[in-house]
Amino acid sequence: MKTLALVTSAGSLPIDFDMPLLLEACQALGLEAQVCDWEDPAVAWDRFDAAVLRSPWNYVDVLPAFMGWCDRVAPVTRLFNPPRVARWSLDKRYLGDLARHGVPVVPTRFVAPDEQAQRVCDEFLALHPRAGEIVVKPVVGAYSRDVRRFPRRAAAQAGDYVRTLQQRSHHVMLQPYLPAIDQAGETNLAYFDGEYSHAIRKSAMLMADGTVHVPTQDLRQARDADADERAVAGAALRAAAAHLQLDEPLLYARVDLIRDDDGQPVVLELEICEPSLNLPFAQGSAMRFAQAMARRIAG
Repeated sequence: MKTLALVTSAGSLPIDFDMPLLLEACQALGLEAQVCDWEDPAVAWDRFDAAVLRSPWNYVDVLPAFMGWCDRVAPVTRLFNPPRVARWSLDKRYLGDLARHGVPVVPTRFVAPDEQAQRVCDEFLALHPRAGEIVVKPVVGAYSRDVRRFPRRAAAQAGDYVRTLQQRSHHVMLQPYLPAIDQAGETNLAYFDGEYSHAIRKSAMLMADGTVHVPTQDLRQARDADADERAVAGAALRAAAAHLQLDEPLLYARVDLIRDDDGQPVVLELEICEPSLNLPFAQGSAMRFAQAMARRIAG
């Protein structure tokens, strides 16, 4: 029987709603799957045929340690997705790489820690005259942590917040706030072994009053992705594979899209390290994922 480590963290497991369904699907396929905490020193990773990153969501506070763990584990078992994928995708400057490959992404300006914050904010607003609001966030983060939304008239406050993040040695990103997300939400598309599986609609997280919603299950609902959304998501995955020089499709991926001011889908995020895959919203999706893992381990 093939053995599989499903990698999480102690604090994240209670909110990993994919895990129970995935364990059940693995059992049905005859895969011996075990939930493992990446920070547990007692785990012998070399005894598993593969380790799959599922919900090690505390990485944002300890990124160097997490990447060091990935680099140590990958030589002793098959780690999915592999370290170079994790390292690239956990820093949202990958959006620039996707754009250079021709993928439509949310317009983004990356700000280095030593750049003049207010000048950059003013230039960004001038470049995007249709933007009534802008979003400021660190390039490394999860669950809308440290993400804030500012109206155009509050450019000075946006500049102050960019400086706050810079003082924490963060690279920062600026994006226009696209109003379509308030009406239609974002579409999250899940892929297993390069094949589209399912999608959900997720409601907006950033409220105009500064409130940031936690992306709980009640803010999600099943939907099918439109043809133009699938086309953009597929282009993003092909671009990632080309950029990273992968010799096989990503075992799993989630592509988050919203529609721009012209109604066209653009990539908001490409989640290919440890995404929630929204398995409870799509019947059969856990089995499709387990089957993809079984094929990869057997190969």
